[in-house]
Amino acid sequence: MAEKAKQAEVEATEAQTVEATETKTAEAPVVSEAQANPEKFLKDFNWHNYQEGIDEVEDSQLKEFEKLVAENFVDTLDDEVVEGEVIHITDRDAIIDINAKSEGVISLNEFRYNPNLKVGDKVEVLIDVREDATGQLVLSHRKARVIKAWDRVNAAHESGEIVNGFVKCRTKGGMIVDVFGIEAFLPGSQIDVKPIRDYDQYVNKTMEFKVVKINHEFKNVVVSHKALIEADIEEQKKEIIGQLEKGQVLEGVVKNITSYGVFIDLGGVDGLIHITDLSWSRINHPNEIVELDQKLNVVILDFDENKSRIQLGLKQLSKHPWDALGEDVKVGDKVKGKVVVIADYGAFIEVADGVEGLIHVSEMSWSTHLRSAQDFVSVGDEVEAQILTLDREDRKMSLGIKQLTPDPWTDITSKYPVGSKHTGTVRNFTNFGVFVELEEGIDGLIYISDLSWTKKIKHPSEFCNVGDKLDVVVLELDVEGRKLSLGHKQTTENPWDKYEEEFAVGTVHKAELTEIVDKGATIDFNEDIVAFVPSRHMEKEDGKKLKKGEEAEFKIIEFNKEFKRVVASHTAIFREEEAANVKAAAKNAAAEAKPTLGDANDTLQALKDKMEGK
Repeated sequence: MAEKAKQAEVEATEAQTVEATETKTAEAPVVSEAQANPEKFLKDFNWHNYQEGIDEVEDSQLKEFEKLVAENFVDTLDDEVVEGEVIHITDRDAIIDINAKSEGVISLNEFRYNPNLKVGDKVEVLIDVREDATGQLVLSHRKARVIKAWDRVNAAHESGEIVNGFVKCRTKGGMIVDVFGIEAFLPGSQIDVKPIRDYDQYVNKTMEFKVVKINHEFKNVVVSHKALIEADIEEQKKEIIGQLEKGQVLEGVVKNITSYGVFIDLGGVDGLIHITDLSWSRINHPNEIVELDQKLNVVILDFDENKSRIQLGLKQLSKHPWDALGEDVKVGDKVKGKVVVIADYGAFIEVADGVEGLIHVSEMSWSTHLRSAQDFVSVGDEVEAQILTLDREDRKMSLGIKQLTPDPWTDITSKYPVGSKHTGTVRNFTNFGVFVELEEGIDGLIYISDLSWTKKIKHPSEFCNVGDKLDVVVLELDVEGRKLSLGHKQTTENPWDKYEEEFAVGTVHKAELTEIVDKGATIDFNEDIVAFVPSRHMEKEDGKKLKKGEEAEFKIIEFNKEFKRVVASHTAIFREEEAANVKAAAKNAAAEAKPTLGDANDTLQALKDKMEGK
């Protein structure tokens, strides 16, 4: 403003100077005033004009000029918001007149919130650039709106006023909305009462909002479109909840689909259809039955006291498949179905839509060696089975697969009589024996004591592995109990029958002392016979004891075939010889000391004399 005033002052002074010059030129004095009267010239000389280069303007003229400027021009140096008028609109810009030296230019991008902008509209602007490179005045409507926006936003927040906003773009968790020139945040949860799946449909749209939160410290504004419709929905919700009754059928819209069920919008009130209440048939995910935004009828199954949690059902609107199951279906019939679920204990077979039967793992094979159901069937398999039990009231059915093949135990006595020899496969171990499968459904047990004649086995895994082939003999057969007792060692002769004579008590054998053990030592007579020598029987004739690896003669002093126990002694060999010698010597000494008849008579005579006092 001051610059304009100064420019006007300069122009006025130049005009006066030109007028004075022309006047002087017209008079065209021959002699100048300075030459005619030097003293007067110096006294009246205008030193201001000489220093400033222009003539001095009177104060009254300056005040008049400033008044005209104030009435006709705005001050483009202040940061105050001024009102301008749209005088022209191009494809890209709006030309705004603010009563300045020139019109201002504002990009139409700043008016995206107001697509109905037209010539003649009054808008608030802020001088952005007083003069650009071309001398053009550049204005900003957006900055002007921001300056005024906070007052408007605060007022709208306090009064609950509904405001218009332009959705600019998407952002993490929601949208950015232009409200009065301020970028406000619209959370995704506040766009609508129902979940939004496509945020892009709202971009570049003008919508109504309510200011719900303002953070003055960080200059953050949060708006909500959902809040505008919640009040109406709340009224509808109260009306609907008040009319709810169990068994009532209502129309709803699929609002959300989860892995455990479907949420239905009943007109402002949400209800849940659990996955088990969607279909009589077993399904893996609700999207197999319904889809988003689908309209369907549902029945109210239950709700809490406040009616805030509503349990809905869809399958209840159709007849139960068990009710449609033909009366001709009975126990013993063969049925075909598809495996829908597998558990460790068995598999569920869908024999008709919504009608399932359980095949327990024990009914999948005649084998008593139970395995997991996954070893027999897989989900989706088509199988044939026989109905074992059928309960229409409880809607339960049990099936069996093994019943479709003959029971291998039917002719067990003829196939596996006691004493017969066979070859089987080791299936598993226990601490007390080995289970051997002779054929599918025929398992037998070999007790650990029947594995070997000679080896002392602590656990069956020391003797064989799962999957090994073993020759066995049927020892016992229990047809009713479906049990077979088998033996492996019985397939060979018992070597202890031969050892009973070879290592009889009293026999002497020569061998090395194999190992020193607790309370004695051991001797390996052969691969089967390991004899024990007690410490006191290790003493040699010279009083010393035998050492490991020392060879000597041993006498068998104990042999037990049943417990496979053999005890030997080295000391017994020379001790028996000593005992025999002592016995013989004693016998000889006794013979030599035997009294004669005469000696006896003399003794008796001496005793008689003593008694008579002679």
